[in-house]
Order: sequence, then C-alpha cells, then structure tokens
Amino acid sequence: MVDVTLWSSMRRFADGQETVSVAGNTVGEVLQNLVTSYPGLEPVIEDGASLAVNGEYAGDSLQMEIKEGDEVFLLQRVRGG
Repeated sequence: MVDVTLWSSMRRFADGQETVSVAGNTVGEVLQNLVTSYPGLEPVIEDGASLAVNGEYAGDSLQMEIKEGDEVFLLQRVRGG
C-alpha cells in the first residue's frame, strides 16, 4: 500500500481525507487504484492530474516505480507556458 497525499481541492472526492492508501507499484497502478477506490477523482485525473514521487514530478511516466514508504502527492494539473 502507498499513502497518497491529495491536493486540497481533491480531498472532497475522497470523503475529505488528506491522505489515502491505495495499492500499486507504479504511477499508472496507483492512479488506476485511486479511481477505483475514489471514483470522484476520475475526471480530475483524466484532466491531467499528476503524481509527484519523493519530490520528483512523474509527468507521463506511468511505469515510474513507487515503493511503500515513498512520499506521494496527487497534484492538480500544472498549466501555463
């Protein structure tokens, strides 16, 4: 299991929880399990929300490995240019 800290605006989709635990060994697995456990997060994730793992922005790296104990944050889509 991995603890994922949610961006403040996303917490309402997870019953107000700041941190949720989901299974997954990669960014892709964690994102999929977040949607399975908290369906309200699906539109947010599909719109481009991203994970940061140990301070490193995962971007489109769905195969990036995540281990138990890693610091994982679900971030609102980064926009701008």
